[in-house]
Amino acid sequence: MRRFKLLLVAAVVSLFTAAVVTNRIANSQNGSKTPSPPDATTTTQNTSKQPTGQANVAGPGLTDEQCPIDPENCDGCIVTIDGPTEAPTGFGNEPNALVDQATHDDDRATFETRDEILPSDTQGGGLGPVYNAQACSECHQNPVSGSVSQINEQRAGRNIHVGCRLPCDPFVFQDAPGGSLINDRAIDPRIQERVPPLFSAGIGERDGEVHTFRTSLNLLGDGFVEAVPNETLLQIAADQPNDTVSGNLVAGEAVIVPIEEAGHDTPRCRVGRFGHKDQHASLLSFSGDAYLNEMGITNRLFLMENTSLGRDVSAFDPIPNDANIDCGPVPSPTPPGQITKCGEDPEFDIDTFTRFMRATRAPARDADISATAEAQAGEELFHQVGCAVCHVDTLVTAREGVVINGGTFTVPKALAQKIIHPFGDFLLHDIGTGDGIVQNGGQTTRLKIRTAPLWGVRVHTRLMHDGASVTFMDAILRHAGEAEIVRQNFEALTPEEQTDIIIFLESL
Repeated sequence: MRRFKLLLVAAVVSLFTAAVVTNRIANSQNGSKTPSPPDATTTTQNTSKQPTGQANVAGPGLTDEQCPIDPENCDGCIVTIDGPTEAPTGFGNEPNALVDQATHDDDRATFETRDEILPSDTQGGGLGPVYNAQACSECHQNPVSGSVSQINEQRAGRNIHVGCRLPCDPFVFQDAPGGSLINDRAIDPRIQERVPPLFSAGIGERDGEVHTFRTSLNLLGDGFVEAVPNETLLQIAADQPNDTVSGNLVAGEAVIVPIEEAGHDTPRCRVGRFGHKDQHASLLSFSGDAYLNEMGITNRLFLMENTSLGRDVSAFDPIPNDANIDCGPVPSPTPPGQITKCGEDPEFDIDTFTRFMRATRAPARDADISATAEAQAGEELFHQVGCAVCHVDTLVTAREGVVINGGTFTVPKALAQKIIHPFGDFLLHDIGTGDGIVQNGGQTTRLKIRTAPLWGVRVHTRLMHDGASVTFMDAILRHAGEAEIVRQNFEALTPEEQTDIIIFLESL
């Protein structure tokens, strides 16, 4: 949110200048302790203890019957005479032809805007009450906005032993109070989150506690990823168990997730592809979720604030009653989803973020390294040992005019029939590094993680989903489970051949 009405600003400032703390801690409805409001008379926000962002809570695994998969209709779609063409690449802030340069620069400026706790005419506002960053670019910037960074987020919960006979999973994941995402920042120290326990808030130690770090993800080229047909990812998942090079161990899971902007009365779903757990399939859903969960800014897709470890924080919210705040002027074309109430995002920033990501070029390879004999030999070996079974090198986007995201987005010419090289299958796998966290995919995904797309990996200083590997060799050797045979194939190579594969990775 970039601007707000001066009247609201005055009210917020008045609220804080008149704040009087009478009690620091009181008992909440859920049995934990919650900070008392600065002034109890200002507690007008919805006091529900339920977290609101869909990727912040463990959701059930959905079937096509429960939430129909987007059929991706092709009424009026266009087939180019020359067939698919290579997607544009680069790290230079140029758009991919979806928008012109001036529009892309304006959208990037919004993506880079630092929001503040209190809104004003010149600065954004609405941060928190709990959050991780002040701007999208804080987590997605290296070497340009939309790429990666060294920033990690935290997730936590516990795995409850339920007991069963193999081959069932004897554990069920339960979120930390308020949701698995543990926000690193808060607008007031009394509502600071941390990985449980937090004894002063009445949250004690629990059996089976799990905790993980999650690296920031590359967003460049994600407009092309969004345009990859469901059918393509489902076919990859169907083919993987038949691969003999990998020992028939690979079995990627396609996660079915809801499209937030498609509405909830008749929910529509798609194959997830964004996030470490494939928790989103739409860039607009991703934007709305991230604006709330990472920056604490409500928006038309997510109108209710998160809690602080399950504790109500409405008294600390400088912009209360988010679900009653009207949207501002509606952009053209009209954005999908409800456009009446926009919470702390009356200017439809989530739509600007979405357009920015859709317009980015895919990460470019290093031309000099790619031209070396070592990198070229390494790429061949990468396929021979089976790495490319999951790190799929080439995908093709849908045709122009295909309708995706539950009928809310039509693939435009700039994103249609483009050949991309993500070196990823956008499926979940158990490779022995699972963190025990469940998000949108249901309990079967507890120990699974999305295959890391390797395009642009040369600018990543922290590897794997948790950032715990700092060298390519260490990351490779951590692969087990479904990747056990592939790792063994790599270990059987000569040191020179292994080096060639790493040089190839350094070219991506």
